[in-house]
Amino acid sequence: MIDVDLQTIVRNVSRTAKAAGITQEQISKALSVSQSQVSRLLSGNGKRRTKLFDEICIYVNNQVKGVSPNLVRENETMLSAIASVWDGTAAQAEMIANVIRSLGPICMASKSNKS
Repeated sequence: MIDVDLQTIVRNVSRTAKAAGITQEQISKALSVSQSQVSRLLSGNGKRRTKLFDEICIYVNNQVKGVSPNLVRENETMLSAIASVWDGTAAQAEMIANVIRSLGPICMASKSNKS
C-alpha cells in the first residue's frame, strides 16, 4: 500500500502541474523518460518514492517558482563549472554572471523545443 504522505505529495504535485499548464508530455521530455512513467507516478500508482518522482517534483516546482539560490548552491555541476573559471574577483564574477545571463535565450529555445 502507498504511504499516505506520498499520496499527499503526489496529489499536490499533480494539481500544481495541472494548474500551471505543465503536461505529462512536457515533464517526460524534460526528464528524458516515457510519458507512461510520468503518468504512473503522478496518478499515485507508484508504491514508493523514487528518484524519478523526486526529479518530477523538482521540475514542476522549478517551472512554477523558478530556480532558487539554494538550488544553485546545491548543484555540484554548476558550482564546479564556476569554480573552474572564476579567479575570485568581483570583476570576473560580473563577467561570468553576464555570460550565464546571455545563455537565457538559448536555454529557453532549447526548453521550448523539448515541449
